[in-house]
Amino acid sequence: MAKAPQIDIMRSPLGRARGLGSAKAGAVHWWTQRLTSLALVPLTLWFLCAMIRMVGATREDVSDWMAGPLPVVLLIALVVATFHHLQAGMQVVIEDYVNNDALRIGSVLLVKALCVLMALACIVAVLRLGLVG
Repeated sequence: MAKAPQIDIMRSPLGRARGLGSAKAGAVHWWTQRLTSLALVPLTLWFLCAMIRMVGATREDVSDWMAGPLPVVLLIALVVATFHHLQAGMQVVIEDYVNNDALRIGSVLLVKALCVLMALACIVAVLRLGLVG
């Protein structure tokens, strides 16, 4: 038996809008940005303190410091959190301000690809410096 069409004349605007719009996926971006921001605060402070200690150091000094597992792991975490935060923020800006659908999709994909490539380049640099010296 066919279902009768639903008449929503008696529903309020909030009732009609509930479950629609950006609230379906926007919360994921909001939480992603907040969690990566939270991770970036101690990682950035650690990195700044480490780099201040390295002022005037030679390449060998930096290689010796990077030979330990902690600096390599923390630098990779910093790179991943930074580029993930960058990508999520740029995606929200593009989705909010680019009206053309094709341009919006292309821009989001381009930003994601560039962030992945830059993050991989940074990770390779960290591993090369930390493992090879």
